[in-house]
Amino acid sequence: MKMCRSFALGLIAALLTSLSVVAPSIAAVYDMPPDNSDLVGELQHIKTKESDTFVKLARQYNVGYRELRLANPDVDPWLPGEGTPMVIPTRYVLPDAPRRGLVINIPEMRVYYFPPKGHKYAGKVVTYPLGIGREGWSTPLGKTTVVRKKADPTWTPPSSIRAEHAKAGDPLPAVVPASPDNPLGQHALYLGMPSYLLHGTNKPAGIGLKVSHGCIRLYPEDIAALFSMVDPGTPVNIISQPYKIGWEGSTLYIESHPPDANGDAPVRSYTPWVEELIAATKSHGNAPVDWDRAQKVVETADGIPEPIGVRVGAN
Repeated sequence: MKMCRSFALGLIAALLTSLSVVAPSIAAVYDMPPDNSDLVGELQHIKTKESDTFVKLARQYNVGYRELRLANPDVDPWLPGEGTPMVIPTRYVLPDAPRRGLVINIPEMRVYYFPPKGHKYAGKVVTYPLGIGREGWSTPLGKTTVVRKKADPTWTPPSSIRAEHAKAGDPLPAVVPASPDNPLGQHALYLGMPSYLLHGTNKPAGIGLKVSHGCIRLYPEDIAALFSMVDPGTPVNIISQPYKIGWEGSTLYIESHPPDANGDAPVRSYTPWVEELIAATKSHGNAPVDWDRAQKVVETADGIPEPIGVRVGAN
């Protein structure tokens, strides 16, 4: 009975949060790290209020629902209670990819924007949580560009999606006009991959979950900010890096996410992260790795960067 009550109250809270006006999230703009470093941000430690839920806190602190769940596995996401300690996972190892344009890491469900020289935010990195494609509608990997952007977009749902909604008793029109009920939200960035785009949402509670038909969703305030920063022609790199490895000065870190982006499946193979760790330390022969600690971080997969080695002789 207690579990049913918790779920019911949580569902109501999620719906209310998705429909109500929420204060803008904390800005996720960081200085680019020095050349010998790959980490940005800091972990935040809070104590919850009686009215808090993970859905509410995720939007407030500009993280996804799953990020909070993985970092706080022992906290009830719907009824965390008054004064419960929580970690807000806002420290990141930057993806192993060229630092230009938009880099979207699917297992992490997060986008990183590296503005060009001359841009208002040149020398910064901007990052936001995402909602991505659900099972059977996976968001594709690859390189493309932003080909156009549109405020107050209309949505022409493909026949497959219209058929799915019709079967569920929720028929869609051939064209969904711009409105508060439009699933694309109020801003859209169209990619060179046909039918794929970054857009807002009329259901903010889905950020940090696999809920879309392959497109990439952001909180309304995040896509509005990104829309104002990104121009057509911006490169987009959609990658899959569940294990991110990087340096902060002389200390080596690893950040691990569930490989399937659901947060439920265990690590099936150790080969990918072992190979990446070997590659990351190849040019640092004096950097011993604590392999036991690294394996524990990979298995825990809580999205929090952890130190796993220090270069010998470093001050």
